[in-house]
Amino acid sequence: MQNNEQKVLSMLGLARRAGKLVTGEELVLNAVRANKTNLVFLASDAGQATAKKVTDKTTFYNVPLVTTFTKQALNDATGMARTIYGVSDAGFAKKIKQLINEKGV
Repeated sequence: MQNNEQKVLSMLGLARRAGKLVTGEELVLNAVRANKTNLVFLASDAGQATAKKVTDKTTFYNVPLVTTFTKQALNDATGMARTIYGVSDAGFAKKIKQLINEKGV
């Protein structure tokens, strides 16, 4: 059986295939500002400046931020080489948050 981390990454990949993922720093930050993203994933090994910018923006706009996964794990899940991802669909975001809260991913 998959553990919750694998389930979260699987949901992230599913969101990408469904076209419900915003990727790249500028696009995600714009989506956060426009209130069009419900959850943001930032790679745990992201650069310091990027991490601060994204953390400040998500805190200000009250968007949940997940920093549990490395770039490699996120890239493997989505098939894209990015450091930051925004989940734009409320349903996917709700399910992912539920999985994260269940086991404290």
